[in-house]
Amino acid sequence: MRKTSVYLPESLKRRLSVLADRTHRSEADLLRTAVEQLLDAEDAGAAPAVRSDDPVPGRLVGVGVGPGSPDLLTVRALRALRRATVVLAPSTDLAATGRAEAIVRDAAPDVAVERLVFVMAPDPDDRAAALAAAADRVGSLLDAGEEVAFVTLGDPNLYSTFSSIASRIATTRPGTPIVTLPGVMAFQDLAARSGTVLADEQQSFLVLPANAAMVSAPGGALAAALADESCTVVIYKSGRQVAAVADRLRDAGRLSGSVLGELLGLPGERIAPLAEVADRPAGYLSTVIVPARTGA
Repeated sequence: MRKTSVYLPESLKRRLSVLADRTHRSEADLLRTAVEQLLDAEDAGAAPAVRSDDPVPGRLVGVGVGPGSPDLLTVRALRALRRATVVLAPSTDLAATGRAEAIVRDAAPDVAVERLVFVMAPDPDDRAAALAAAADRVGSLLDAGEEVAFVTLGDPNLYSTFSSIASRIATTRPGTPIVTLPGVMAFQDLAARSGTVLADEQQSFLVLPANAAMVSAPGGALAAALADESCTVVIYKSGRQVAAVADRLRDAGRLSGSVLGELLGLPGERIAPLAEVADRPAGYLSTVIVPARTGA
């Protein structure tokens, strides 16, 4: 057996170390396996398993990881996570595994994840301070020449923590390359698994957040959307308002056929007709689909 020295960049060394720990295999064994697979593919005339997809120093990438199931993470997202030199995930506490991180762990156990703490408390000053601290950490990594991937549930461009970070980085560090990779949304997963058509022919489609003012206002956005029977309405983050939402739908004659999805692809998942569960508590990650009326 001939001994060969291999020099790896720090990002690759970190990923190799994580994979070795999780698979209980030595780093040398993993390297031998990778080389064998590459050479076997070359002998078979197959495309090489190695990509020239190198990280871009100082680039920030928002990566949508989907609603919960690791198999909904896209191939493009997986490539970005493995290309990045640092992967960040939002969490409510440094000791707590956030939901986005949990998805990455299942889908790509070789990727090391660093946690960023975000405050979800009502106090706007506390939230702003946590956001500023998180943005400072992201900025310091970018200044050090890292390619930073920030993972977020669903899609980074819809109700995402990433948009707040990206906005601050764009303001404090003009010229920073910022890109986003789309992710599967909870309403898409819920529609597929409940057999709900989101829109067809000339029907329209609207997404609304379930804040108290929107739900309770008699002439607000929800009331206007429900009045249009050709409009499918998706109500996001509806957990605290689930009973009130059901009342509004009942008053508008739109409760029948509406479906609730909670913690999709995660422990505690629930998918049910809204009418059957409206009197039960629901969590923050809850989505309601109110389908358009057929023929409307």
